[in-house]
Amino acid sequence: MVAFAHGFDSTSLREYDIRGIVGKTLHPRDAYAIGRTFGSMVARGGGRTVAVGYDGRLSSPELEAALVGGAVASGVEVLRVGLGPTPMLYFASTVLDADGAIMVTGSHNPPDHNGFKMILAGQPFFGPRIRELGDLAARGDVVPERAGSVRDVDIRQAYVARLAQDWDGGARRLKIVWDNGNGAAGEVLAKLVRQIPGEHTILNGAIDGRFPAHHPDPTIPRNLAQLIATVRDTGADIGIAFDGDADRIGVVDDRGEILWSDQLLVLLARDVLRARPGSTVIADVKASQVLFGEVGMAGGQPLMWRSGHSPIKSRMVETGAPLAGEMSGHFFFADRWFGFDDALYAAVRVLGMLARMETTLSAAREALPRMVSTPELRFDCPDARKFLVIEDVAARLAEEGADMSTIDGVRVNSADGWWLLRASNTQAMLVARAESATQEGLERLKAALTAQLERAGVAAPDFAGEGH
Repeated sequence: MVAFAHGFDSTSLREYDIRGIVGKTLHPRDAYAIGRTFGSMVARGGGRTVAVGYDGRLSSPELEAALVGGAVASGVEVLRVGLGPTPMLYFASTVLDADGAIMVTGSHNPPDHNGFKMILAGQPFFGPRIRELGDLAARGDVVPERAGSVRDVDIRQAYVARLAQDWDGGARRLKIVWDNGNGAAGEVLAKLVRQIPGEHTILNGAIDGRFPAHHPDPTIPRNLAQLIATVRDTGADIGIAFDGDADRIGVVDDRGEILWSDQLLVLLARDVLRARPGSTVIADVKASQVLFGEVGMAGGQPLMWRSGHSPIKSRMVETGAPLAGEMSGHFFFADRWFGFDDALYAAVRVLGMLARMETTLSAAREALPRMVSTPELRFDCPDARKFLVIEDVAARLAEEGADMSTIDGVRVNSADGWWLLRASNTQAMLVARAESATQEGLERLKAALTAQLERAGVAAPDFAGEGH
């Protein structure tokens, strides 16, 4: 008889993580099963330790306790890092030389959502490995139950000290507004600002899993309204926002204008490439063509890659790239850092760069080539169909001889600019975007995208909204 077997809700095993709605598609028993199965995978690979952390959501402590119980039942030693941002757990996993790591976090999702991000043997745990975990749990294919152990590890001070170590600013004293968004970085951020020069104001510093101030996603402009207003009211040099677990960053300049992630990556790339000329800089398929051009002009090797923090991290290791970024606000430094996405570390590097600049951040933004674009358009398409739509469109474009990339969906280049259509790896949705140098060119790109969708039997998305 199988002593342990567990089936997860069909919607919870995602491409990059495991997540769901607490009490509906995600329960403490799921957390126990993840700990039990992941702990078994670690043990079978010869590992002994699993680092565990959790974010500030109301459901996280209960899920973390169940997760730890499952891991301990697999005979491993659990290094309990406690409440904090996801990158602090990544840091703990690295410096403690853990064989695996699991973070309980709902990231930027609504308060009633939660989930699990994992690392195994120092590498991102995603795609086939998550499916393997689900299969092992369903079959009850785990190591025999045996008592492991738990050790509490307070890594916060070491993490903050390591963040501050890479501060490389000049004599310019900055005025900085931070919006923690009531996320898990609150305590760490309070410690960090005491070690970085400047005048600091922290908004929504208290960790509160209800997110009373606003939704914890800094890539959505309305969530930056409070930060923008405070930057303008106080005459600050910059505003910095985090998502719920502080692996995504949002930035506004001294005028309170949003610096989109691909624009920020241009500035960071120039800074890194001064010390590491000729290096590869990776960005995802949703990034502006301006980024790839500017990286090349700065002496770097631009590389377009699939969206998703796990594929980006894996590609950085393969190419030796010192820097990567995504439109979703994930930034990855392997230049003086460990290669994982960390919004707190990215903030330190941005501030150091700004403190050495002879101009304002708004002037640097305005000096970039101007393009017009749609926002990132996300529209419903059943999971069973979304990848078939992409295959249909890609096959037709190939027959037509289109200039396109199929790294992640289809990104089609033309004299007017480019348009993108890809399937979301985490939701039952398609994702589209288009960019041109002119509004007229953008309209033609939108028409081309619409025509391809209609031929695939899919209604065009609502193009309303502001891009950049």
